[in-house]
Amino acid sequence: MAKTKNTTAASSAVPASYVPTLKKQYREVIVPKLMKEFSYGTIMQVPKLVKITINQGIGDATGDKKLVETAQQELSAITGQKAVATTSRKDISNFKLRKGMPIGVKVTLRNTKMYEFLERLIRVSLPRIRDFNGISEKLDGKGNYTLGIKEQIIFPEIDIDKISKILGMEITFVTTAKTDEEAHALLREFGLPFKKHNN
Repeated sequence: MAKTKNTTAASSAVPASYVPTLKKQYREVIVPKLMKEFSYGTIMQVPKLVKITINQGIGDATGDKKLVETAQQELSAITGQKAVATTSRKDISNFKLRKGMPIGVKVTLRNTKMYEFLERLIRVSLPRIRDFNGISEKLDGKGNYTLGIKEQIIFPEIDIDKISKILGMEITFVTTAKTDEEAHALLREFGLPFKKHNN
């Protein structure tokens, strides 16, 4: 019975009719714009954002297991989804690393949580970077984009007075785009602030 109650409580927290702002924007604004820009024949050809993965590597984790626990808590707070520890795949004696040791944390976001995180990233977190002048335009050649963040304190969910270590992270946007050009256009329309060319 307890299990049923928990499920009901969790599902009632977000109304079934709720649609994240950026998901609505994708359907109503981005899809028609990209169809025109790339002359797609059908809506099915328009690239989609499939998932966002956030990875944090913690170099000092071999000497202090608490760092991984703290990073898990912080990343869970930032994304609204429980972060999981990543472990080493092999022994590396030079780094006192044994196979299976926790060396970082990660989260994979899809659907509602993905759109909500993206909106907070664009509208709140990135503008908090000191001397921010846009993000690099370099994609991976397969229609995906990875953004490097140097400090987790740009996220308002993090209390700067309580952090034990400044940690960076890699945020990867995985799309269905067949080319980097199409992926760039998709992410640009979502509002990712790519650097503007001066020439």
